[in-house]
Amino acid sequence: MRTKISLALGPREALSRQTAWGCFTTNAAVPGFGSLLAGRKAGYPQVALCMLGLALTTIFGIRFFAWYFSHRAQLEQLEAEPDRYLLEIWMPVRWALLGMGVFAVAWLWSLATSLAILREARRHEPRQPPAPVLPPKIN
Repeated sequence: MRTKISLALGPREALSRQTAWGCFTTNAAVPGFGSLLAGRKAGYPQVALCMLGLALTTIFGIRFFAWYFSHRAQLEQLEAEPDRYLLEIWMPVRWALLGMGVFAVAWLWSLATSLAILREARRHEPRQPPAPVLPPKIN
């Protein structure tokens, strides 16, 4: 039997608080996927930014570490001159830092979406009177 995979959003319905918290934690782990679970179109660009940030960080992070280990001796000589040392390191590490920044933007955007999802779930939750607090029974 073939499994059908679709990226189309289902109908947007009111979510329970438990489902909203599930979307929140999913967004905290992988930005955008919790938004998609909640039926938000904003999840698509969040996922794209997340994946772009991860790819940039991984590719250029590996390249930076390879560069660093091949130039470690030169860098040790520059430790007495912090401005030249930082300039030498900045050139190879900037793209990896850009990837981290792109991921951070996706994460913050999904955090804002998650908080909106939680607020909406709280608004649609049926109001129940508080349960009475009974003292313990004494035998």
